Amino acid sequence: MRRVAPRPLSVAVDALAAELEPATPLAAVQRAWPHAVGEVIAGEARPTRERGGVVTVSCASAVWAQELDLMAGELVERLNAELGAGTVHSLRCVATPP
Repeated sequence: MRRVAPRPLSVAVDALAAELEPATPLAAVQRAWPHAVGEVIAGEARPTRERGGVVTVSCASAVWAQELDLMAGELVERLNAELGAGTVHSLRCVATPP
């Protein structure tokens, strides 16, 4: 049996990555983060810790930390829409400049 075209390597890499990812709430939040918050926010902030539903988000500057703190309610809703209700209770936004 011959294949018409080669399969994309990304399919195999995505399957392997899914197997190797830890099954923790933080890993789930990190996977959902870019889609839930969008490219711009994901480029400036990333989830770095999770404890009891409180996700710590490390931001590129204090301005971003303040902005995300004001948007926290909406971002929690978006994350819970991706992950399932009740996964994320709140965000703790901190500035961790490079």
